[in-house]
Amino acid sequence: MSDEQAMLRVQKRNDTEAFGLLVRRWEGWTRRFCGRLSGDVHRGEDLAQEVFMQVFAHRGDYRHEGRFGAFLQRIAFNICCDEHRRRRRLRESSLSQAGQEGSPCGVFASSAASPDNIAAGEERAEAVRRAVFELPEQYRQVVILRHYQGLRFREIAELLDLPEGTVRSRMAEALNRLGGLLRAMMDS
Repeated sequence: MSDEQAMLRVQKRNDTEAFGLLVRRWEGWTRRFCGRLSGDVHRGEDLAQEVFMQVFAHRGDYRHEGRFGAFLQRIAFNICCDEHRRRRRLRESSLSQAGQEGSPCGVFASSAASPDNIAAGEERAEAVRRAVFELPEQYRQVVILRHYQGLRFREIAELLDLPEGTVRSRMAEALNRLGGLLRAMMDS
């Protein structure tokens, strides 16, 4: 059964088996997506649960002509953006947890086994992470979706409901700003 067929069964019949199938297929992707967008693996797990609750709650909004993955991505993206705004209002930052076990800071770590290389890779990863989270939201979203989630510009444009040219220009500006932030971090 395809994702779209399963979602149609959930929508029309409240089919819990079909919903369970969708959760099993998409839970890993959703946890990774929410973890990267929130900057916190554990919070990402909580957000992923919220995503699936919202998918079920908003099953009536699903259009069977569309891809289920796009429907899920839109809900996950909105929940993560809402969480980011809520945390910013509370002045809470996941960067305080950088370096703790389970933190995704090691994404850019070197594969060489030497402790010096590992430490240098972790420092670079932390610097890049800090710089990404200092970007204004509109640029940070594009960078995370493109480089951490591996989405194409067309997919990002659909997800953010923007023209593809706008997404490309935001990416260019984000990379320019990231370069400036990283140079400033290295100089200090």
